Amino acid sequence: MLDFETLAAENRGPLERFVKYRIGNPPDAEDVLQEVLEAAYRNRDAIKREELFKPWLLGIAKNKCNDYYRAKAKRMEIPLESLDETALTTGIHGVTTKTVVQETLARLGDTEKQILYLCYFRDLPQAEIANRLGIPIGTVKSRLFHAKQRFRALYPEQPKGDNHMKNDRINMPEYMPDYQIKEVEGEPFSVCWEELMGWFIVPKLGETCSWGMYDFPKRKRTEQCDMTVTVRAEVHGIEGVEIEAIEYDPMDCNKIDGADVAKRRFVAQLTDTHCRYLADSHIEDGVKKLYTFLDGDEFLTNWGFGTDNCGNETHIAPKDLIQKHGSEITTAKHPFMLDIVGRYEVRINGKTYDTVCVIDAGAYEEGVVTEQYLDRNGRTVLWRRFNRNDWMQDSYKRSWTELLPENERMTVDGETYVHWYDCITDYIL
Repeated sequence: MLDFETLAAENRGPLERFVKYRIGNPPDAEDVLQEVLEAAYRNRDAIKREELFKPWLLGIAKNKCNDYYRAKAKRMEIPLESLDETALTTGIHGVTTKTVVQETLARLGDTEKQILYLCYFRDLPQAEIANRLGIPIGTVKSRLFHAKQRFRALYPEQPKGDNHMKNDRINMPEYMPDYQIKEVEGEPFSVCWEELMGWFIVPKLGETCSWGMYDFPKRKRTEQCDMTVTVRAEVHGIEGVEIEAIEYDPMDCNKIDGADVAKRRFVAQLTDTHCRYLADSHIEDGVKKLYTFLDGDEFLTNWGFGTDNCGNETHIAPKDLIQKHGSEITTAKHPFMLDIVGRYEVRINGKTYDTVCVIDAGAYEEGVVTEQYLDRNGRTVLWRRFNRNDWMQDSYKRSWTELLPENERMTVDGETYVHWYDCITDYIL
């Protein structure tokens, strides 16, 4: 007989990641986790081989997650009996199926989905809807009007054929354009930031992005990346989109098999509240490597971010976690130090942008601070990286003030950080 307690403990991490990726509400996710473990314990005699325990446990988790959304849909009077089990996946508000209409519905609030379902899927008169929901008919009309407005705003224009593919490479400037950053008066504005952290592309069908990396003090382009959102994709029942990334002349740390062109594919998911990675794949030594959010540190070290790897928030506003005064930064030493620190005018490439500065003070990587200037469209105008003076000193053998003595410096909670490189995208060209 297998040692259930030991195997359950060994697979607790993948199980939690699986459930928490599918169920965004933490208390509900904990309840489902408990249900999974209880069901697995009751049926522990069914599993005879140790190597089958993990897929067996995740299979139970998948069924329990589906049960959770079926129950939620039933409360909303949305029947799911006709849906194939494999078609169930999660959006920020619940169940979606693999259609654009259902995907758009999943981004609406529960009340909006309910009123649209009763009106258009059940074809009920407004008086009957009012009777069923116990609300005045005027409220039904108001809810229906606003729900339709929200649906139209969220419904995407779908690409036709392969027209969304990026055919022509955009050559980013060989040298970093001159820029000026000036703090301005006025309250920093909140912004909807839907870009995939670190790669600048919005994970929606039809999106493309090219960006360049510029080493300082030479300001010469050291790397260019062209990105295209290609198709819808699903990883362990979680739906997102696949993104093709082609890196030209990548830095040594980004090279694959030492080649001057590195190709990789991501799967990423954008919801109403977060943007996150689901998987990464690339070919190394002739073997296609595939890592997903279930693969522990192999995935999370490079692609994980946020509590329970929820990703970066898409709606960001100042939180007073980080203060910036010129080149001096102080933090509240919160576990995830990412915050809007001020409003700035950025002049670059002959244009002027009204932006907010978002600082990541070690949230993504210890010893690294980044400044990201976002305009009101939530797009990156300028991205700048600073390394703590002792960052990766075992590898580089010298401090960063020794390696880059001419580069700009800042202090973060009294420690010295040195400017390394900048990134810009074709958004500003």
